[in-house]
Amino acid sequence: MTVERYIRVIAGLFIVVSLALGVAQSPLFVSPWFLAFTAFVGLNLFQFGFSNMCPMGFLLRKLGVPDSKA
Repeated sequence: MTVERYIRVIAGLFIVVSLALGVAQSPLFVSPWFLAFTAFVGLNLFQFGFSNMCPMGFLLRKLGVPDSKA
């Protein structure tokens, strides 16, 4: 897998988990403040679309994940 695919998978996982922990109707509810994390991930994805810069991308590259399948 490439950096961009990992970013999509990790962001999706973070959003689902933070929604499960932040929505009051969820059986895993902890605090509505987890919805702030959902917003943070969404805003990060939004700026990544324009700037192609992502903190998770930097971390993944340092861990040796390839940028492309070539």
